[in-house]
Amino acid sequence: MGHAGMAATVVRYLRSVGSPTSSGPVETLPRPDLRAVGDDERAPVDPAEFRRVLGTFASGVTVITAPGEDGGAPAGFACQSFASLSLDPPLVAFMVARTSTTWPRIARAGVFCVNVLGADQGALCRGFAVSGADKFAGVEYDAAPVSGSPRLGSVAAWIDCAIHAVHTGGDHLIVVGRVTALGAPDTEVGPLLFHRGRFARIDD
Repeated sequence: MGHAGMAATVVRYLRSVGSPTSSGPVETLPRPDLRAVGDDERAPVDPAEFRRVLGTFASGVTVITAPGEDGGAPAGFACQSFASLSLDPPLVAFMVARTSTTWPRIARAGVFCVNVLGADQGALCRGFAVSGADKFAGVEYDAAPVSGSPRLGSVAAWIDCAIHAVHTGGDHLIVVGRVTALGAPDTEVGPLLFHRGRFARIDD
């Protein structure tokens, strides 16, 4: 017997013995008291300790670049918060501080190139980590094939992207890019790493 047939049989039985098959209006229960987590309930996280502990996670180092507006100067900044996100469709992601003065220029361009730095490019990274300077002065680069973003010379790899989505993440933004082209040199270039506040490299 199906569920509907069984339910009908139960209703007929209840009616035959004089039991009510329905009741009056259901009284609404009081709503629970919803509130935010109190300050005294939060686990305190000291910013310095947060940086110290998270600094134990070694990461690669990249420079995110974008073409300039109307033929103007290109934009770029050093970024260690980069990751592969999806294979199908091909997506990558990077994180940028919401206070960044470079990010609005990349956002307006709508495209960017991820330049994965090689082991000997620490000085190049430091040049792109400062603000208010001409970061591209004396830097060798050409145009990435799809976006036209600066593709820096001698990098370990480059990934050309269009901005796919932007999400908020506390004091940072999570930028998702759809990969339109990418490449790496035929000769393997060791990566530049960042660990415990300083550059490092892999010893073969």
